[in-house]
Amino acid sequence: MSRIIHRSLRSVPAVATRAHGAYIFDAQGKQYLDACGGAAVSCLGHAHPDVLAAMHRQIDQLAYAHTSFFTSDTVEQLAEQLTRTAPGDLNYAYFVSGGSEAVETALKLARQYFVEIGQPARTRFIARKQSYHGNTLGALAVGGNEWRRRQFAPLLIDVIRVSACNEYRDRRADETQQQYTQRLLSELEQAIIDAGPETIIGFCAETVVGATSGATPPTPGYLQGVRRLCDKHGILFIADEVMCGMGRTGTLHAFEQDGVVPDLVTIAKGLGGGYQPIGAVLASEKIVSALQAGSGLFQHGHTYICHATAAAAALAVQQVIERDHLLEAVQQQGAYLHKALRDVLGELPHVGDTRGRGLFAGVELVRDKATKTPFDPAVKLHAAIKANCMARGLLVYPMGGTLDGQYGDHILIAPPFIVTPQQLDFVVDTLNTVIREETGKL
Repeated sequence: MSRIIHRSLRSVPAVATRAHGAYIFDAQGKQYLDACGGAAVSCLGHAHPDVLAAMHRQIDQLAYAHTSFFTSDTVEQLAEQLTRTAPGDLNYAYFVSGGSEAVETALKLARQYFVEIGQPARTRFIARKQSYHGNTLGALAVGGNEWRRRQFAPLLIDVIRVSACNEYRDRRADETQQQYTQRLLSELEQAIIDAGPETIIGFCAETVVGATSGATPPTPGYLQGVRRLCDKHGILFIADEVMCGMGRTGTLHAFEQDGVVPDLVTIAKGLGGGYQPIGAVLASEKIVSALQAGSGLFQHGHTYICHATAAAAALAVQQVIERDHLLEAVQQQGAYLHKALRDVLGELPHVGDTRGRGLFAGVELVRDKATKTPFDPAVKLHAAIKANCMARGLLVYPMGGTLDGQYGDHILIAPPFIVTPQQLDFVVDTLNTVIREETGKL
């Protein structure tokens, strides 16, 4: 038995021994196409020579120095890279070790901003149902997935909750897309008014919702409406792009496609591509300027913030993406993937929806296509699909609880930016076979 507290305490996962490009190999030498990047992490695939070389160079010079004493050239260069390529006035970066830490940092930075400008009565956040923002207590509190929250609910801060933007599930038959969008924005503004705008710190939302609903994009105009409401009521807009950001959707930041610039942005997975644990918060000029003019410090910190080796890996990943024009590759291969999903899987009787942006795709499974009725969660369809795909040499990221944390099954697909059309064909063809097999048993 393993001495590790694994995700399942009743089994030990397969042992990965090596990886290269889009593939991971286990201890028996079996090859798996990593079509989900773990959890939308491995954007360049595995063992990219430029990233490995950058990490080796950094370790030879300086692996780590504590930020109470030093900064490092590599960390400063990464900040320059990210702020140069970010839109608007997102001129500052704060580096942590992952997505949950990034969300915690954004929440605390948002709160301190209002304290610094003399509005300490702002103490609450607004977030959406069926969202996911991480597993630390602050991130879990703003998250809206009830299954993840339930046993820890007594420990969580109170968060105002509004509806998700999920057109497939929630748009009424008598609504146009525009009317549906306006209904959501009206709900958000009413929640702000009911709580008292002077009490609210920020609205936190994933640009494209990842793990908990399967690559669900916002409707046109939704985020622009959110931005207007935040500006109207003096509220910060916090975009969680831990999973959907850093090129995954075909632009470096997913919100660029919605014509908005948030006040704070959280990034992680595709930032370092899995080569080192790293996450970050990008902050707007007005937020950092307020702290500079006030206390002169951000009352927050972790031991491994601004880790030099992690920064070296992330800088190399971002430089490769820019140098090799991989955003264009994401757009091209993403279009190929979404067409294949529509053409092949969209015809299956138990595929209710295919959706997403770029190389970030979701497939929602339903028992009845006309009524969108989900499968009984007791059958654990998502788990069966994951196991069947893995047996065939394919790694995808199926999840349950798509609707409410309990009902609903979806499959998340997030292959590396270097993926080929032939590899995408294998993904779609394998899913076609597996979905037919597993739903045929029910």
